This record gives sequence, structure tokens and C-alpha cells, in this order.
Amino acid sequence: MIKKAHDAYNSQDFKTAFELYEQLSDNGNADAMTSLGYMYQNAQGCQRDDEKALKLYQKAAELKQPYALYNLAILYMNGLGGVEHDQFKAHELYMEAAIREVPQAMYEVALMLERGLGCLQNYSEAAFWYEEGAKRGNLASFNNLGVLYKDGHGVEMNETRCFICFKKAADGGLAEGLYNLGLLYDQGVGCEQNHDTALEYCRKAAYKGHKKAKEIIQGLQEEGKIVF
Repeated sequence: MIKKAHDAYNSQDFKTAFELYEQLSDNGNADAMTSLGYMYQNAQGCQRDDEKALKLYQKAAELKQPYALYNLAILYMNGLGGVEHDQFKAHELYMEAAIREVPQAMYEVALMLERGLGCLQNYSEAAFWYEEGAKRGNLASFNNLGVLYKDGHGVEMNETRCFICFKKAADGGLAEGLYNLGLLYDQGVGCEQNHDTALEYCRKAAYKGHKKAKEIIQGLQEEGKIVF
């Protein structure tokens, strides 16, 4: 029945999905609890109800449902859905979700470790979790791992690996990855210096809405150095 519920949700038949998730949730299905909580949170097939969403996430998290742990972490990190802002609790929940192989949780726990949010700052642990997220295709993890290789934080400085990480993020269309790869080409770091290629990546990042890239492109246009 859970597959039928997921199929209904993915086809945007929220009414059917909600009914099926509700039945399964009442029978103790943690996956259904998580999905039902998400529907309550986003008013899909029902009226928005943050209190019900929170209770469902908490119940599913007690059963160690990975995405319930992740969604609950988001609430604590931002002080949303009826919980107080608590970075320590958020870090704990992100870590539990990361251990259960939620790629975005791997990125979030790495980011907190890198910045010392809700935990002691630890660059090597951050690098580990960015790498785990990158292995599972998380573009932001590739990008941030590239930054660590560029600066030598938590890992040995390695321009080649830095380039590879930024290239992966850029190839996936991540604006920050496009911008960072452009900087490498501009400086000739980990690659042969090429200002035309650097400009092209900067332009792509600007099209994606990257603020710094947009400022650079606008400045070059105003100086008459590029036409578009």
C-alpha cells in the first residue's frame, strides 16, 4: 500500500495519497507518518497543520525514520513548526539522518561541523561528511569539499581535487559551483588558465542568480568589455 500511496503523491493525486498515508500511519508505518507530516506541513490534500506535522515527525523519528529525522532537524535549525530554535538538537538529528544515508543531511551536518554550529568546529569531520554526501551526488557537498581542498582545511591542500569537486558541482548546474570553477580558470588553479572559459562559467552562474557573478558580469558590461 505504501507504494500505491507514493505513486498517488508523485502523480499529484494528493487526496488519495493523504488517505492512504493516514491509514498506514495509523497502523504504525513510519514512512507513512513522515509523508503525512510533510503533507500537513505543506497543505497538500489537507489544511496546513504544523502541530500535526510535528507530532508525526516526532513519532516517526522515534522509529528512526531517516527523513523524519531530517525534517525534524530543519524545524529545530530554523525554529519552525512549533519548536524552539535549537542548533544542538538540529545537529544531533542531522547526524542521525546522515548516518542513515540521507545525502542532504550529510551536507547539513558537514556544514555545521565546518562552522561550529551546534557542535565543536571540526574541519576533518566536515570533510568526511561532505565526501559522503558527494559520493551520493549531493552537489553542494561537492562544492564545499572543493573549498576545503582549496584552503587546506581538514584535508591536505590539493588543487587537482579542488578542481574536480568544483567541476562536479558546476556540471550539475549548481550556481556556486559554476562561479567557483570560473575562479579556478581565471586564476589557473588546478587547470590551465583561461579567461574566456572563466568568463563563460561566471556568466552561467549569473544566469543562475549567483549574486557575486551577476555583479561581475554587470560591471564588465558597464565597462564595455562584454556585450551580453
